[in-house]
Formats: sequence, structure tokens, C-alpha cells
Amino acid sequence: MKKWIFVLGLCLLSTFSFAQKTAVDSTQNTSLTADILSFAKKHLSYRYRSGGSSPKGFDCSGFVRYCFSKFGMLLPHSSAAQISHGVEIALGEARPGDLIFFKGSNSKSARIGHVGMIVAVSDGYVKFIHSAWKGGIRYDVLHADYYRKRFVGVRRVIK
Repeated sequence: MKKWIFVLGLCLLSTFSFAQKTAVDSTQNTSLTADILSFAKKHLSYRYRSGGSSPKGFDCSGFVRYCFSKFGMLLPHSSAAQISHGVEIALGEARPGDLIFFKGSNSKSARIGHVGMIVAVSDGYVKFIHSAWKGGIRYDVLHADYYRKRFVGVRRVIK
């Protein structure tokens, strides 16, 4: 029992230390976030292309990967793989630069099938930029029925 309490205490202490480090890092990287999102915005209306990861056409994870790679941050080219990067964040703690994940076209599936980058958050309103099958690179909002039903989670990759 004492050993279990000791291990729990260590876990709590390391979580607290990590949270403090993340908070410090996030204030130092606000310009990195702004730069990535500004770069992403320059690609609005670029066409969707399945498997695409260049200005000739992007799929969702290819677009996220492309934008982050321009700033030295390497992510895999798969939304299902990207969700394993960074730190899980509660939706209420989301901020610009965080990645937002969704199920694919089947809202009943548990499989990750889509990713975007959050650009704005305020009182339950979450706006993100992504590459959509219809419309290419564009903005959408989480409260839209289609995305709300498929929402899976948020990950922070910029510390």
C-alpha cells in the first residue's frame, strides 16, 4: 500500500512539473504558433488531393504535416498517427495551434480519419483550418453538425 501511494505521488509530482513546463514553453512559442497559422492561411483554397502533401494538393494530414515541417516540426502523414503526438488537451483548454481530430466520414466508427489546426477559440466556439474533400484548404467550425458528431479530441504539439 505504501509503495502504491509513493508511485501515485511521483506521478502527480511529474504531472505538475510537466504542466508548469508546458505553460512556460507555450508563452515562449506564441510567435511560432502565429507563424505556422499565418503560413497555413496562405494556402486557403488550395485543392484537396487524396494522399497529397504539397501545394499541388493536400489531404488533411498532409496539409498539417506540410505546415509544421516548414518550421522544423516533423509529423507523420496520417491523422491516425498524428493523434499519438503531443499531449492530449481538454476541449475547454484548446488554443490556436492545437491539432483537432475527427472520425472519418462514418461518425459511428472509432477510427481517426481527419485532422485540422485550431485557429481561434472562444466560449465553446472552435474555428479550425484543414483540407476538406469538398473545398480544399478552408476554415470550418466545431459546432457545425458534421464536425461536432465526429469530434474525437485535441492534441498540443507546440509546447
